[in-house]
Amino acid sequence: MKPKNLKLSLLLVTFYLLAFPFSCYANQAKYLLQLIKSRRSSNYPSPHTDAWEELHKSRPSPVYIGKQDGLMEADKISSLPGQPDGVDFDQYAGYVTVDPKNGRALFYYFVESPQDSSTKPLVLWLNGGPGCSSLGLGAMEELGPFRVNSDGKTLYRNEYAWNNAANVIFLESPAGVGFSYSNTSSDYTTGDKKTADDNYIFLVNWLERFPQYKNRDFYITGESYAGHYVPQLAYTVLSHNAYGNQTTINLKGIAIGNAWIDDNTGTKGRYDFWWTHALYSDESYAAINKYCDFVTGNFSDLCFKYLYQAYDELGNFNWYNLYAPLCHSDEQKSVKTGSVKEFDPCSDDYVKAYLNLAEVQAALHTITTKWVPCRGRLRAWTDMPETVLPTIKQLMASGIRIWIYSGDVDSVVPVTSSRYAINTFNLTVKEPWRPWYTSKEVGGYVVGYDGLAFVTARGSGHTVPSYEPERALTIIQSFLQGTLPPSS
Repeated sequence: MKPKNLKLSLLLVTFYLLAFPFSCYANQAKYLLQLIKSRRSSNYPSPHTDAWEELHKSRPSPVYIGKQDGLMEADKISSLPGQPDGVDFDQYAGYVTVDPKNGRALFYYFVESPQDSSTKPLVLWLNGGPGCSSLGLGAMEELGPFRVNSDGKTLYRNEYAWNNAANVIFLESPAGVGFSYSNTSSDYTTGDKKTADDNYIFLVNWLERFPQYKNRDFYITGESYAGHYVPQLAYTVLSHNAYGNQTTINLKGIAIGNAWIDDNTGTKGRYDFWWTHALYSDESYAAINKYCDFVTGNFSDLCFKYLYQAYDELGNFNWYNLYAPLCHSDEQKSVKTGSVKEFDPCSDDYVKAYLNLAEVQAALHTITTKWVPCRGRLRAWTDMPETVLPTIKQLMASGIRIWIYSGDVDSVVPVTSSRYAINTFNLTVKEPWRPWYTSKEVGGYVVGYDGLAFVTARGSGHTVPSYEPERALTIIQSFLQGTLPPSS
């Protein structure tokens, strides 16, 4: 195998992990050939250039806006099957058409804040993948108002839900993910650019449907491969705002958790994290540092020999949280009522069962009837730049608020990967590294740079709101307030 293909194979282990959270980790190789073909298109700009900006040099054209009269009321959810008593906020779900010709529509779930919804900001949440559901993962396993009990039929309240701090949209994107769909099968071959464009069209139309939010402070958040989605969408929003196209979206900032934003620093950070956590041998580590050039990404055959040797030494564990158990058997599903403070490793199973109930789909106003957590009907991913660091640099220059946060026991996009990526900017430190606190304990650590803040969540895995919901809520509250997490 030639070095280029070896590099793609290695990186695609990464994208398999990003796209299939909480699944088994065996037999990953069978997915590699399929993903290699979708790694990047032949006409996509070269890596380590301003690739995203090259695609947007021309003035953006006005986008499709459909009639939204009466659709907000039609999307309102009277109640979700199995929801607990005392729900004190409004929730909505439905479809927003982004391409009427192709019949392409994106599904959303929206929850307003129980207190002061008329003044609190609007937050969009995007799960990564590419191709994972923000409804099933983000809303039902992380930061949404409910979690699913082990019976797969009833819900319990998440007291640390992010709608305590904001009004939150969960968007299943692109078409083919979750309940989002297209009537044109070729739409299921997609990529970063099309996803950002569709997400922007969704926002413009959603704001027509919910006009009371048009002038509200707006933030884009997400995790994992949303390290691509979030900055790319933010750049698209600012580009349209600059030319006064139709709706001006009041974008104030972005926050990304355990974000995959650069292939080379991401890969180096992963191997360094694994070694410092005693997951593979000193011999493999020494050889990787000797033979692998993580600056250029030009890996030799000898480099790949030791990269794969390290993979073989890892064994089977929960990649998304080093110290959390895997879902092994029905014995772990015996407790009916869950606890938001103890994340259940079998939650994926509960959510999948719940979202495939006919009565749940009726309450959510879905059109498609089969829900899966990741990939869904997607066929191929055609453009995936190796880095979005130039895009983030452009966003910093725009003056919007930018936070990157990281659960510090995630081995998929570890804290080291985020730190290495941020260090490439050579930013001036404005507020030195320090601990931050919640519930009289260190919740993590924070450093404030000129144009960006980096925050860790102590003891959390890849999906911070799943494993450390209270700490995640403190992070997002601080982010929305524009202040670093509390120092005492």
